[in-house]
Amino acid sequence: MNTPTPTSEGQGAALPSLTPPFGLPDEATLARLAGEFFAALPGTASLGVPVAGYIPQATPPSSPQAAASQVPGEGARPSVSTSASGPPRPPYSETPGAPQAFGTGVPHLGPQPPDPPAVPMAEPQPPQGYAPGLTSTLATAQGPQAKPPSSSVAAASQAAPGAAAPAAPANSVPAGVPNVPFSESISRPPAYGTEIPKLGPPSAPTQPDLPSTPVSVPSTPYYFLGEASGYPAASRQLPGAQEDLILPQTYALPGQVDIQQLLQDIVRNDRSAAAPDTSKGSAPAGQYYFVDQAVAPAAAADVPKVSNSAHPPFDVHAVRRDFPILSERVNGRALVWLDNAATTQKPQSVIDRLAYFYAHENSNIHRAAHELAARATDAYEGARSKVARFLGAASAEEIVFVRGATEGINLVAKSWGKQNLLPGDEIVVTWLEHHANIVPWQQIAAETGAKLRVAPVDSDGQVLLEEYTRLLNDRTKIVAFTQVSNALGTITPVKEMIELAHRAGAVVLVDGAQAVSHLRVNVLALDADFYVLSGHKVFGPTGIGVVYGKSELLNAMPPWQGGGNMISDVTFEKTQYHKAPARFEAGTGNIADAVGLGAAIDYIERVGMENIAQYEHGLLVYATQGMKTVPGLRLIGTARDKASVLSFVLEGYRPEDVGTALNREGIAVRAGHHCAQPILRRFGLEARVRPSLAFYNTCEEVDLLVATLHRLARANRK
Repeated sequence: MNTPTPTSEGQGAALPSLTPPFGLPDEATLARLAGEFFAALPGTASLGVPVAGYIPQATPPSSPQAAASQVPGEGARPSVSTSASGPPRPPYSETPGAPQAFGTGVPHLGPQPPDPPAVPMAEPQPPQGYAPGLTSTLATAQGPQAKPPSSSVAAASQAAPGAAAPAAPANSVPAGVPNVPFSESISRPPAYGTEIPKLGPPSAPTQPDLPSTPVSVPSTPYYFLGEASGYPAASRQLPGAQEDLILPQTYALPGQVDIQQLLQDIVRNDRSAAAPDTSKGSAPAGQYYFVDQAVAPAAAADVPKVSNSAHPPFDVHAVRRDFPILSERVNGRALVWLDNAATTQKPQSVIDRLAYFYAHENSNIHRAAHELAARATDAYEGARSKVARFLGAASAEEIVFVRGATEGINLVAKSWGKQNLLPGDEIVVTWLEHHANIVPWQQIAAETGAKLRVAPVDSDGQVLLEEYTRLLNDRTKIVAFTQVSNALGTITPVKEMIELAHRAGAVVLVDGAQAVSHLRVNVLALDADFYVLSGHKVFGPTGIGVVYGKSELLNAMPPWQGGGNMISDVTFEKTQYHKAPARFEAGTGNIADAVGLGAAIDYIERVGMENIAQYEHGLLVYATQGMKTVPGLRLIGTARDKASVLSFVLEGYRPEDVGTALNREGIAVRAGHHCAQPILRRFGLEARVRPSLAFYNTCEEVDLLVATLHRLARANRK
């Protein structure tokens, strides 16, 4: 059986009956409920919402133009196409009872039937419980009302369906309520209409039975700016509410006595004065604040002198609040991010800086005369200056932006290497290198006929300097090595290795990707010829990195990519290139993420690299001691000088299985070869587990790691 529709049997087909099905409310009831709903909304008293029970008269517009004039704030709508054999039909939003907020300007396709005949209705009486005070408020807010037209419809009563509708007295509209078309009142609440609501406090209700509520005036109506909305809300004050302050306290850490003794053996107090008397309340010398014993406040004369520092005291809990992702939950557990050697998390200041750039500064840089280009250029070049200061470079012109440390090494290998390497020349690397500092040199050696030589390491993962020195000779053209091993955490004697290479007449490239987030770097003091880093390893965005190069070397190197931005003049016969750094930044670079890297450097400098290094060292010692207690666990890389990397294997488990078990507890670690297969094979391994620390990690997170490893070890013994 086919259900007839207004268009299924031709343009002149009659509309189906408007009687509602059994069990559904009739039109008058729906209108009354809608009126009560919109009248109850906060702040609608001043916006002209009718009181409950009042049904405005529905007067179908005579034309689309007339209907458009009924909507405040809107101009005339375009006319709607009609069929050749029928009269024009107004759009959906202009028919009686159609919600205009969702139907404005929607054209009707195909032939349309004529309007149905009007159903006689009468205007109803005000409902029981009608409050005259509310009417007077509406009258005051709306001003003088026009006399309602005579009734042409009959109101449906609240009786059961099918019962005769009792007639209501004519003109029973409550006093003070404006008579407005149906589509502008119930079906189209003014608060969501075309008129923009005025900002500021809404009119307060005047009826005596409603409690008065203080209303705050927001400076902005947007909730995402962190202020109050434009609607009234009850003022609630929690008893005893206080600011979220971090107070100094002592945590009873597991193994506290052991870590205190260990730190006393490692850390040396450089003050020549005798240790302060702890009985008077001063802290024991040479200990870290997070393992000190609780003491009473010291007298003013007994307070030890504090070193001159521009940075505030380090508070790991305050730092953690700056990193929103650290509040994430994984597998129902709080996230413990111990994969920092792969990438670091981003502070809110970096996230906000990226958003601000795209909202207010986004443009291509250089060569434009408009304001946004100037803003973007200033932000981009400002980030270059921050990187130069962060690395201790002589000039911002020695800083080249690339995608990361990998691209930086490739740039030097393809540009400097291709220009300077000849058959028989030698390139020296170490066993500690990441694949990114091996493969590009293999490629350029194969292309130029040079040879790749490798400096060995001992069983602790330290470079054997005697063997390294023997490799250097007059054929050595370039030495490339890491400052901190990504696989073992070994800190190489970078300054000494650079000096030895320079004595042999070689140029030196230092891979600082794993160093810059843990150590203070000064390329001038190191006398490095090239230094590369990745932004995402230093709490900045992904896809941005840096090549530092001495200006005389950079300007003597040919560009390795061609395109816009790196040229000063182009003809079909020849091209002239800019000086560094522009000659190595062809095309549109990663402008926004360079700006984000500058914000990350700002954050690190506010915390203080010395604070970071000191805290991470104590945390590394604490974690090392804890992991040594796990039966069957073998630490890989135990150099005397190392950064926050803890590589290990666990007896009876594959590294992937250990990583999976830790993930179930919310602990994120890296499991595999980590792009450092040669050094793993030096220790007879193809893979291992690598937790790696940052200054936002805590002793409690280390405790969870150690406890989970103990549980795995016990399960293996069973």
